[in-house]
Amino acid sequence: HTPLPELIGRVNRNLRGWSNYFKLGYPREAFRHLNHFVRQRLSKHLQRRSQRGWRARQGVSLYAHLQHLGLVAL
Repeated sequence: HTPLPELIGRVNRNLRGWSNYFKLGYPREAFRHLNHFVRQRLSKHLQRRSQRGWRARQGVSLYAHLQHLGLVAL
């Protein structure tokens, strides 16, 4: 498996490129849906990585954990 920080770096590179290309106009709603989709897919990736699944530390949300790892939000 790819280490999570490296995976997030790759995702960020794609998100930034997509954002720069589509930021003209009114992309707010599309960016919101894309942010949700990316967080959901990363969550599923974390669950599949191990037979035991994955949970964030108590008191830390998935959103906060991914943000701490450097995930870019559009």
